[in-house]
Amino acid sequence: MKYKDYYKVLGIDRGADEKEIKSAYRKLARKYHPDVNKSAEASQKFKDVNEAYEVLSDPEKRKRYDSLGSSWQEGADFTPPPGYENININFGGGDFGGFKTFHDFGGMGDFSDFFETMFADFFQQAPGSTRQQRRSGRAETPRQQAPPKEKLDITQDLPVDLEDLMNDGTKAVKISYMEKCRECSGRGSYCYQCGGSGFSTITKTLNVKIPAGVKEGSKIRLTGEGKTDSYGRKGNLYLVIKYKKHTHFRPEDSNIYADLEIPAPKAVLGTVAQARTLHGLVKVTIPAGTQSGKSLRLKGLGLPKKEGGYGDHIAKIKLTIPEKPTEEEKKLYQKLAEIGQSQ
Repeated sequence: MKYKDYYKVLGIDRGADEKEIKSAYRKLARKYHPDVNKSAEASQKFKDVNEAYEVLSDPEKRKRYDSLGSSWQEGADFTPPPGYENININFGGGDFGGFKTFHDFGGMGDFSDFFETMFADFFQQAPGSTRQQRRSGRAETPRQQAPPKEKLDITQDLPVDLEDLMNDGTKAVKISYMEKCRECSGRGSYCYQCGGSGFSTITKTLNVKIPAGVKEGSKIRLTGEGKTDSYGRKGNLYLVIKYKKHTHFRPEDSNIYADLEIPAPKAVLGTVAQARTLHGLVKVTIPAGTQSGKSLRLKGLGLPKKEGGYGDHIAKIKLTIPEKPTEEEKKLYQKLAEIGQSQ
């Protein structure tokens, strides 16, 4: 799941006080309220604004949220701590300047997975139970929830350079995740280990073997490198291969695509050029009259295949012309232009 920057949602600094938080919330809530704003994106923004205010306006929730630290960035992968899944939460409604709050709008009352992961233990009643009791005028015994099953596996992206895929080498991988504090079992309060947040950040570096022929989206499993529960059971770590953007190469399956720049005169007359590949520099014969955009296939100079061998390197011809031609070059190009007009 993705980390959510609640401060950015409200457009405030991390050091904002209660007054600044409330002011920002009121302004944005009015702007995106469904009774006022009928645009397609307003509904989601309204939910995001309310969720951000729910956290930052509550000292305890804000303290826990801030404990994540500055290393987490909006949109970055966030690994939830075990033991906070499948806990139902409920919030009471209310009025906001004559408008209904988003808790009164059916499906709009849903919070993000990130929110439920971080704060589900703050709420113990099943959804709708409080309202149902108010409407019926009688108290009901809350339904007992089964203890949530801890998820100990971790899934994390593994960015790799294309050069890393050429051999069965190893790569140092740093992983960081959060889990319930083992000292206080996630209760927080006055725990010296977690500082009262209920969470501990675990960071470690592993040497991971990158199998030859592994493709983007493939998973590498490291047994026992996931989270550990209070009984000593360990989950697995799953690393999802993600290709880093390369300056020259564009991968597609086992093939590599790249531009090969050729001066226009040499493309007309034919030449021998040097092409940069993952296997090093190779000489390529450019036939006379080669057009811009033409592709030349260099067999066996691409990425490794799982079954053995290599894909191909596809060199796409890109003709170049002088940005600042000399006087002599201008005269020659002028002469060529005149010849072309006379034909």
